[in-house]
Amino acid sequence: MKDKIKIDIVSDVVCPWCTIGYKRLEKAISEMGIQDKVEIEWHPFELNPNMPEEGENVQEHIANKYGASLEDQKRSQEHMKKVGAELGFEFDYFDDMRMVNTRDAHVLLEYAKENGKQTDLQTRLAEFFFSERKDVSDKEILKLALQEVGLNVDGAMARLESDDARNQVQSKEAYWKSLGVTSVPTIVFNQKSAVTGAQPVTVFKEVLTELLQENMG
Repeated sequence: MKDKIKIDIVSDVVCPWCTIGYKRLEKAISEMGIQDKVEIEWHPFELNPNMPEEGENVQEHIANKYGASLEDQKRSQEHMKKVGAELGFEFDYFDDMRMVNTRDAHVLLEYAKENGKQTDLQTRLAEFFFSERKDVSDKEILKLALQEVGLNVDGAMARLESDDARNQVQSKEAYWKSLGVTSVPTIVFNQKSAVTGAQPVTVFKEVLTELLQENMG
């Protein structure tokens, strides 16, 4: 066995299909028993980089951005709830749910990466937003997430004051866009093959099996 399989996940904290895609990937890895043979890194892709501080009602936001009717949205949400439940994840959509700005969350995910807790924080923030009706742009909520995954709250929050850290998120986003990433999740394997969207568990297993065989070669 040579190196670990490097998996880069380009995503946003408030992207439901990113959560579903990751949960399916996680299921594939766990069912194959190869947790020790993969290394996962998360990369920023803000779906709404210009979202104002107060956020926007999710229903209005999706209608404005994608032209989806309320009926379409409800159908889509029901579908996501069902898919989420199959993967042990709860999507709790509600009428007053707000889409929020995720720049701070991405700055903190970079901090978490340096401290080996990136997937923990990403997962917790997604749970906060989708399952627990929490505003992941609120600094108090972000502190709570940091605390729960065992990160240094003061050290992490200090990053939010750094222009460099904020600019770094934007340059990483620009980097992935320059490689042709236009939608999330985009999941890249060993920096050479990529799948977009929340693919079925079987697809992830096929990709991983192929890469394991290459690594054994």
